[in-house]
Amino acid sequence: MNTPADTLDSILEAAQAYDASDLLLHEGRVPQMRQSGRLIPLELPALESALFDELWKRCKAPPDSLDFDSRTESLSGIRFRVNLMRQMGNRGAVLRRIRADIPELGSLGLPAALLIEWASRSSGLILVTGATGSGKSTTLASSIEWMNQNLDHHIVTIEDPIEYLFVSKRSIFTQREVGIDTASFAEGLRRSMRQNPDVIFVGEIRDAVTAATALQAAETGHLVLATLHASSAGDSIERLQTLFPADEREAALRTLSQQLIGILCQKLLPAANGGLALAVEYFSNQGASRRLIAGAKIAEVSDFIARADSRFSRNFVDSLTDLVKAGIISEEEALLHAENPAELTRTLRGVSSSSQTTRR
Repeated sequence: MNTPADTLDSILEAAQAYDASDLLLHEGRVPQMRQSGRLIPLELPALESALFDELWKRCKAPPDSLDFDSRTESLSGIRFRVNLMRQMGNRGAVLRRIRADIPELGSLGLPAALLIEWASRSSGLILVTGATGSGKSTTLASSIEWMNQNLDHHIVTIEDPIEYLFVSKRSIFTQREVGIDTASFAEGLRRSMRQNPDVIFVGEIRDAVTAATALQAAETGHLVLATLHASSAGDSIERLQTLFPADEREAALRTLSQQLIGILCQKLLPAANGGLALAVEYFSNQGASRRLIAGAKIAEVSDFIARADSRFSRNFVDSLTDLVKAGIISEEEALLHAENPAELTRTLRGVSSSSQTTRR
């Protein structure tokens, strides 16, 4: 008969076997795993109280704790970030699998050559944006792993939680977790500039202090990579500037116009074959876009992306159109995720807008 420890270990090993990103455990319910963005029940009975006794013990949580962050490992050494909690008087937990298998940059459907060019810069700011679960961390992990294999850098990461473990190759790593190794993103970023970094990865820009410190780090000769929640490349700039008080936004946009290397925005969509498909919008920040950002003409950035050289920019309309024409996603799915469904429909029917016809 399986003990609670055996059951817990089998659940942890299942996350690795099925390539799940997260495990969701609730007392009295069947355990669930998140796989390719979808919740899937494991073929196990409802979880009993004894399993949570075991999990609380492994995480060194006080028996009466209400919320508790910790870590644990599977039998095969797979690490998990654990959030213990209570809901409706019962215990629960969410376990995030910390990955060591970092995908190769060219395997993700990304503009790999452009990302490599960005990652080769000595200083500046690279933003990877999108909704929660859109693959931002994977894109940045793959970019950082390219650096690890090709450049002699000291790379400092500040994450909440740590999602990928890096093994030093040509580069060396300092990986810090918010709440365990540093108090906050802003504090970790501020301290990192005293740690002799070449590259700083900020898991998420959430507030004005973190945004200002990221721009300062880029100004002082560091390459900064960060994520931001936004729905498009233009929205990314809008979101960043609204983090600042109104009287500081003009100066922030001027600094951003000079320090921004590029923005890549992502969407993960259900694919026709049952998996997930990646749609991207991106641009390299150069002459015209610098002037638009500095002049707070953020609404015009989308038009710039549509008109700019296709080697350095791409909008979601083109990305979604190509996915539909290749049979990777359905037209219905593309229209659900398009900011302007009418424009996408015209493009799918071969009717180009004036901005698209000037695109080289």
